[in-house]
Amino acid sequence: MSRLPARFAKLKAERRPGLVTFITAGDPDRATSQALLDGMPAAGADIIELGMPFTDPMADGLAIQHASQRALKAGGCLSTTLDMVRAFRRADAETPIVLMGYYNPVYAHGVDSFCAEAAEAGVDGLIIVDLPPEEAEELAAPARAQGIDFIFLTAPTTDDARLPAVLDRASGFVYYVSITGVTGTASASGDAIKAAVARLRRHTTLPVAVGFGIKSPEAAAEVAALADAAVVGSAIVSRLAAGLDAEGKPRPGLVDEVLQFVGELARGVRSAARPSTAA
Repeated sequence: MSRLPARFAKLKAERRPGLVTFITAGDPDRATSQALLDGMPAAGADIIELGMPFTDPMADGLAIQHASQRALKAGGCLSTTLDMVRAFRRADAETPIVLMGYYNPVYAHGVDSFCAEAAEAGVDGLIIVDLPPEEAEELAAPARAQGIDFIFLTAPTTDDARLPAVLDRASGFVYYVSITGVTGTASASGDAIKAAVARLRRHTTLPVAVGFGIKSPEAAAEVAALADAAVVGSAIVSRLAAGLDAEGKPRPGLVDEVLQFVGELARGVRSAARPSTAA
């Protein structure tokens, strides 16, 4: 079964919001990426999103596009992503892992095979950004049958008429994309996020995680004070990219530097006041 409900219940019991971190599997190489993945929980990540490298990550900005390109160049693929989860699970049986990516690699792999292998590896949730709710059941149903949550994105453009179609099929948590456009660009105002989260809570009892545009511990704290979790991806990936040399190889200390940044984000999130209306 998915570890997500237990993790959000733990956060609620501790009266604090959570930190969701993102890296692309295999970026910049398998060993470095595995070290980052393995080190995330101790650094302060409550939930980990692991990107499945893809040739055309159309919802992502340049930072994550480049991360996918580096991962693919290093031999990353769907199978190696699952292998990374298996390796992670040898030491960590509790931290939820959510795979995030696009449908094409999953479809090419075979939906039923993918869901079975993902469950066996220890995956807890899926975010497939190019599968709208009306077309998602061919993957969501076999995923749920394997105990894997299917997480949908909502956005500022998702109106009240549209929300039930999205949320009725969602599980695990609701991912609120706080801006329109791609990852790693602008940031939404606190007032806009507060209003959006309040609106989502009128439609669902699922936890709400907010992402896109969170670039600093201070920004993560502001968002975390309004939601159940803050999601940070591009800022972490950019910190990783800054630690590569001219040939794209990791400089000494890169893993420690990235995990230190995750720790700073975690401290920011944990300093946030717990919203009184949180689920």
